[in-house]
Amino acid sequence: MITMQKILSFLAAMLFCCCSADSEMKAQNMEQKMYITIDGETQSVTLVDNDATRELVAALQDAFITVTLNDNNFEIWGPLGRSLTTKNEQMTAQPGDIVLYSGQYICIFYDSNSWSYTRLGHIDGLSESELRTFLKAGQNNISVTLSLTSGTTAIESVNGNRMEDGAYYTLNGEKVSNPSKGLYIKNGKKVIL
Repeated sequence: MITMQKILSFLAAMLFCCCSADSEMKAQNMEQKMYITIDGETQSVTLVDNDATRELVAALQDAFITVTLNDNNFEIWGPLGRSLTTKNEQMTAQPGDIVLYSGQYICIFYDSNSWSYTRLGHIDGLSESELRTFLKAGQNNISVTLSLTSGTTAIESVNGNRMEDGAYYTLNGEKVSNPSKGLYIKNGKKVIL
């Protein structure tokens, strides 16, 4: 016969394990945020820390990525245009989850589905109905832009003498001497290299 003390010990151990796993999961998130823009609306994404997300962030540092995704009755998905390192695990993706399928397809969920995926991140702060609206659930040919900026710049004012100096500036207003691929400001206008 199981004693009350054994039951309480078992429950305490389960609670400890659950709390530890939750803390471990939070510790695996990256500090770097990614942003998803659809039809001019932008939402932030908390990324998990793994090889795939590090490769994705490195690609996004060069330039934003625009993909065309289609509805699949629980997600929007499509080719990412590049392959990323996979670390697939069987999971039940939840609304807001972003995963990599087969190393080269991005899936963004507005409902749940169980399969073997590589976890990329989770859209911050939207309810399931808000996700359906944001992700254009039920539609196809959805243009989705992934970036490391929220679409706004940190530039508060433009100095008139620097406006036409021909130099490149980041969206944060920092002068760039050797710009690589990406989005910059030159002569007061946004330019893409």
